[in-house]
Amino acid sequence: MIQTTTEYYRVVLQRIQSLDGLAPLLLRLYLAPVMMQAGWTKFQSFDSTVAWFGNSEWGLGLPFPEVMVVLAAGTELVGGALLIPGIAVRLVSIPLMATMIVAAVTVHLENGWLAIADSSSWLANERVMESAERLERARDILRENGNYSWLTGRGSVVILNNGIEFAATYFVMLLTLLFTGGGRYTSVDYFVAKRIGRSTH
Repeated sequence: MIQTTTEYYRVVLQRIQSLDGLAPLLLRLYLAPVMMQAGWTKFQSFDSTVAWFGNSEWGLGLPFPEVMVVLAAGTELVGGALLIPGIAVRLVSIPLMATMIVAAVTVHLENGWLAIADSSSWLANERVMESAERLERARDILRENGNYSWLTGRGSVVILNNGIEFAATYFVMLLTLLFTGGGRYTSVDYFVAKRIGRSTH
């Protein structure tokens, strides 16, 4: 029984091996619009982003904020675009991971893990627990002074906690692409490597 199961498992793995480029493809197509939107938003609000990057009182207090914004936005916009066809995926993943680390450390880390404040989560910190009272008060105000069913017709009212959850998730996805590459049959990188391999033999 065990031998039969093992053999069946091996056969299934062999058959799906030709589809192993699907997972990197899906990671790339998920990450690309996220990265491109982040970069585009920085360019669209360039002056305010520069002010936020450079101000040490209410912003990030980073040196050379104009340069930092151009580097961050350019990395996200160009890097995200290259992920779509799968060009230089391993190389592009490195600066994109760097932007996720910088974002996690400078913007999100002090807020804990959760992106959305959820006081019922075992990952909730004091900040999240304290937000529960604020959220309930906001809901009371909306119930008293607005059409609550209409306001919540597309989703619940929540408090953005802005923790490292998303930045960490994107980092892990990019790290995976660093190791897997763009994917067999699904990326330009694969066909370029195949062509180069043929020309060197």
